[in-house]
Amino acid sequence: MFNKFLKILLLAMSPLFVTQVIALEVGDDGLHKTKWMQDTFKDLREDLEEANAEGKRLVLFFEQIGCIYCTKMHKEVFSKENISNYIEDNFFVVQLNLHGDIEVTDFDGEILPEKDMARKWGILFTPSIIFLPQEVKADATAQQAAVAMMPGAFHPGTTLDLFTWVREERYLLDNDEDFQRYHARMVNERRAAKSD
Repeated sequence: MFNKFLKILLLAMSPLFVTQVIALEVGDDGLHKTKWMQDTFKDLREDLEEANAEGKRLVLFFEQIGCIYCTKMHKEVFSKENISNYIEDNFFVVQLNLHGDIEVTDFDGEILPEKDMARKWGILFTPSIIFLPQEVKADATAQQAAVAMMPGAFHPGTTLDLFTWVREERYLLDNDEDFQRYHARMVNERRAAKSD
């Protein structure tokens, strides 16, 4: 009788011990996919034009198959509703494969496979996120035009702060608050809000 009661009790309590598993969508190319990633011809001039028409900022995501840090970002950062919604509402995201063969047209008109474009821009790590301005000179490369770059996996707060800093064009402000100072201020504000 006691064993039967114990089994029933354990079965009833089992949902409390199960950790939430987040199902990540993976595309045919082996990279993680989100609802806010755009499927484009990877002509960055056209992508920038489309992003501007939608009132969004163009951002390039470099990832690679088997990248544990890319998986970490998708599971722990991009899965958060507030971050995912912010990116979807404000950014036009084009995903690129660090070792991919799909042709990419840079702003300067050069056409290269993704893997060669990564070398041209000096991309060594994944994930690497390149944030672009609303206007890029015709002779500039994406790497030269970038207003910010996120090389690697960061925590949710840091990631959201960088996306916000770019969206609000804080890099154009004539003050001493670069991203690191902005992020430190936001961390302190969040801590103060929690202690209230």
